[in-house]
Amino acid sequence: MDISVKIGQAEKQKTPCLVVGIYEKNKLSESAEAINNLTQGGLRTIIKQGDIDGKAGQTQLIPLLPNAPCTRLLLVGLGSTKTVKEADFRKACDAAAKALATGGMESAVSFLSDVNVHKKDVLWKIKTEAASMLATTYQYNYYKSKNEPSKHPLKKLTLGVGSRTRLSLAKEGLAQAIAIDTGITLTKDLGNCPPNICHPTYLAEQALQLGNRFDKLNVDVLEESDMQKLGMGSLLSVSKGSQQPAKLITMQYTGGKKPQKPVVLVGKGVTFDTGGISLKPGASMDEMKFDMCGAASVFGTLLACCELGLPINLVGIIPAVENMPDGKATRPGDIVTTMSKQTVEILNTDAEGRLILCDALTYAEKFDPDVVVDVATLTGACIVALGKHTSGLLSNDDSLANALFDAGQRSGDKCWRLPLWDEYQKQLDSNFADMANIGGAPAGTITAACFLSRFTENYRWAHLDIAGVAWLSGNKKGATGRPVPLLMDYLLQRCQ
Repeated sequence: MDISVKIGQAEKQKTPCLVVGIYEKNKLSESAEAINNLTQGGLRTIIKQGDIDGKAGQTQLIPLLPNAPCTRLLLVGLGSTKTVKEADFRKACDAAAKALATGGMESAVSFLSDVNVHKKDVLWKIKTEAASMLATTYQYNYYKSKNEPSKHPLKKLTLGVGSRTRLSLAKEGLAQAIAIDTGITLTKDLGNCPPNICHPTYLAEQALQLGNRFDKLNVDVLEESDMQKLGMGSLLSVSKGSQQPAKLITMQYTGGKKPQKPVVLVGKGVTFDTGGISLKPGASMDEMKFDMCGAASVFGTLLACCELGLPINLVGIIPAVENMPDGKATRPGDIVTTMSKQTVEILNTDAEGRLILCDALTYAEKFDPDVVVDVATLTGACIVALGKHTSGLLSNDDSLANALFDAGQRSGDKCWRLPLWDEYQKQLDSNFADMANIGGAPAGTITAACFLSRFTENYRWAHLDIAGVAWLSGNKKGATGRPVPLLMDYLLQRCQ
C-alpha cells in the first residue's frame, strides 16, 4: 500500500473516500464541520438519524453527499468531546483501517490527525494512524496452494495535515510507522513459518541475508563446535536431542559512533519446543513453533533500525535451537556447566529457554554493552499473572525498567514490571549443583528471571517475558509482531 502525507483541507479533497472524525453527542471534528458546511448541514442531518453516536471505534460509511467533493465519507467515532484519549484514538484508527480495508475503495484521504489527542503531537498521531492501516494489510499465504487476494484492496492512503508547520513531523511519523511495520512483518513471517522450514539453520540464513542488504549490519554465526569451545554447555544441552544443529547468531548494527556502547538485544530462538524428555501435552503443540518469537522480534527490530538508519549501535544475539526428545536428549537430573562456569541441575527439560539464554547473556559481555534486554516466550506463568495483553518486565536496573515501561505506554505495546527480589532466589536451590533450572510452581515468571539474573550481574539488564503477547490462538492464530513496537520506541527515545 502507498501511504503518504500532504497539506490540505478536508472539504477540498476529491477522493473515493474521505475519513473524518466525530465526537460523542454528535459533536463534529474540525474536518467534519467543514464538510457539514459544504453540504449545507447535510452531514449533521445524517448523523442525527442515530446510526453513529461518536463512541470511540464506531464507523459509518456514507454515500455521495450533495456538494461534497468525495464519493463517500467515512465517519469515525473519537469518544469524548474534550481532548481525545490516547486509547480512544487508537480505537478510532483501528476501526477506520478495518473499514477502509473492507470498504471496496482503492484510495482514501484521512483527516483523523486534525483532532487533539492528550499530550500527543502530529508525529505520534500520523505514526499511530499509519500503523493501524499497515497492520490490516498483513497476510501469510506462502504455503496456500490457492491465494485469493482481496477483490478491491485499498491501494493508496493519504494522511492530511492542515498546515505546513506540521508537515515535517508528519513525514517523520510516517517514516517511523513504515519502518516499524517492515520489522513487524518480518517478525510475523518468521513466527508463522512452519517449523520444518524455520529451524536454526534457516534463522542463520535469514540473518546472513539481512547482513548482505545493509552495509552497517555485520552478521556472524557460531556453530556447535564454536560454542563447545566457549563452554556453552547449557545452550548445547537443549539441542542434543535434535538433528538440527544449534546456531548462535550475532547481528551488529553500527549506526552510532565507535565510542558509543551498544544496546544488546537477546532473543530466545527455540524454533520448535516439544518440551524434550519433559514432553508437553499434545493439544496445541503446533503453537510451539512460536517459541522463537523472541528471536523473531530481535530480527524485526534490527531491520526497522536499518531501514530508519538510526544513529545507534545495536547488537542482536539469537541462540537458536530445536528442543526434541531423542536417545541423546538431556534428561531431568542431568547437570550442565554454563559458559559462566556456574552449574545447573536440569529438573525439567521444558524449562529450556533459560538454558539457552543464560549462555547468550554471558556471551553478551564481550560487546561491553550499555544495556542488555532479553526477549523470550519464557513462562506460561506470565500468562497466569498478566493475561494475553501485557508483557512481563523484570530488571536489575530501575532506570532501564522505567524506560522500557514508558516505551510500552507510548507505543501501546505495554509491559508491566514484576519484582526481582532476593527472597525468590532461594527457590532455585539445588542439592547437587549451583542452581536448579526451575523454582517450583509459585512465582514462575519471577524465578525464571531470577535464574537469568545470575548471568547478568556485570551490566544493566532487563527481561521481557512475551509468552502471553507473542502470538494469538484460535481462528486468529498467528504471530503478533510484539514487542517490536515497544523496542523501537525505546531505541528511538535513546536517539533523541
